Amino acid sequence: MATPAYPDTRLLIANEWVDAHDGKILEVTNPATGQVIGTVAHAGIVDLDRALSAAHSGFTIWRDMSVYERADIMRRAASMLRQRADEIATCLTLENGKPLAEAKGEVKAGAEIIEWFADEGRRVYGRIVPGRNTSAQQWVLKEPVGPVAAFTPWNFPINQIVRKLGAALATGCSFLCKAPEETPASPAALLSCFVEAGIPPGVVGLVFGNPAQISEYLIPHRVIQKVTFTGSTVVGKQLAGLAGRHMKRVTMELGGHAPVIVAEDADIELAVKVASTSKFRNAGQVCISPTRFLVHRKVADAFIQGMTQYAQSLKVGDGLATETTMGPLANPRRVVAMEDMVADARQLGARILTGGERMGSAGNFYSPTIIADIPLESKLFNAEPFGPIAGVRVFDQLEEAIAEANRLPYGLAAYAFTRSVRNVRLLSSRVETGMLWINQPSAPSAELPFGGIKDSGYGTEGGPEALEAYLNTKTVSVSS
Repeated sequence: MATPAYPDTRLLIANEWVDAHDGKILEVTNPATGQVIGTVAHAGIVDLDRALSAAHSGFTIWRDMSVYERADIMRRAASMLRQRADEIATCLTLENGKPLAEAKGEVKAGAEIIEWFADEGRRVYGRIVPGRNTSAQQWVLKEPVGPVAAFTPWNFPINQIVRKLGAALATGCSFLCKAPEETPASPAALLSCFVEAGIPPGVVGLVFGNPAQISEYLIPHRVIQKVTFTGSTVVGKQLAGLAGRHMKRVTMELGGHAPVIVAEDADIELAVKVASTSKFRNAGQVCISPTRFLVHRKVADAFIQGMTQYAQSLKVGDGLATETTMGPLANPRRVVAMEDMVADARQLGARILTGGERMGSAGNFYSPTIIADIPLESKLFNAEPFGPIAGVRVFDQLEEAIAEANRLPYGLAAYAFTRSVRNVRLLSSRVETGMLWINQPSAPSAELPFGGIKDSGYGTEGGPEALEAYLNTKTVSVSS
């Protein structure tokens, strides 16, 4: 299999692709081979100042454009993204590792999200409020908050940007993104579509470099008025604290540890199919990936057997190979983390039903793993695995499962399977989570809120609610 060409990535400042001022670059590695495939420009303070100046200038133009003009540009960019899906997906797989089919799905979903936000921006309404004084007129106006600093992760390098980008652009904000150094080419291809679609210079920008240095410089800067971050809870709390000290509005989509509750009356065939495909998508490197499987004792054997068979049927390999159904982990650190969690489970007496080991000597491959009889004190049931490991515990009463689902400080996503209307109502009202999917896979479509509670963050990146985070509310009262 010939390896496709992979482009070197530069910084995007004022609609121009430029090298870092000091010429510094970072290497980009293919997680399936461990080989260097390209480079990405490493921004310094001089580059950040140029990007901030461009974002400020771009905002003054973009905010005053008609919402219909903005929507037209966004739709043109989405169309280009969809037309280039195959090319961009190949880059995404080379730098991220996920199977090519998943990469194509991510790119196409990104185009759909942009289009939805383009249309939703037309429905940002103020209102007229009747005054107590009949000679006064009162308005409530919605205005863009200003230039946005966005920090996005490597696991979904297109999807995690467009959710932030779509809401920002639809409301009239400019958008400066610090994208992941591990996966730079696909974000660059995404923003190229906006440049070619005719967006004014500075409205979108892209930088890479030292994450701590960039966040510590951008967040307090007077130009930036809004911060949005997707990543770990630990880093998210640090950035939220920094933003709070400077009174910057934030949206935080942080870590999760999604429970899956399989009730006694569940459709087990459906539960196995949905839970398994969701678990091993992107090798488990998904913030809403199911991780803690809580299964009623009477159906546990059938569920565990079905999920184990599914895990054993997966074809692990290079994401570009047509037969691959699960790719590598993003980096060697993730492999070490999986080994540590499995070793801990073994030591505590859990049963490794399948997998539980590194695969091969090249690349970052880890076998799909099912662990039964997992103790509550295990690392797997307390720390987000972010990898292809599923731990299963049994329960006798649904209330027990709900209590375990709520035990951890996370509250991003949860799943459940039941045929009972009573159970649906109980789960819907008692499970502490931002998103709950019952009898179906996760469906984070653009029109639905996407976000968590508790240590999983706050704010949403979907639905009309997402736009509110990018808007200021202004009261105007005029007496004649």
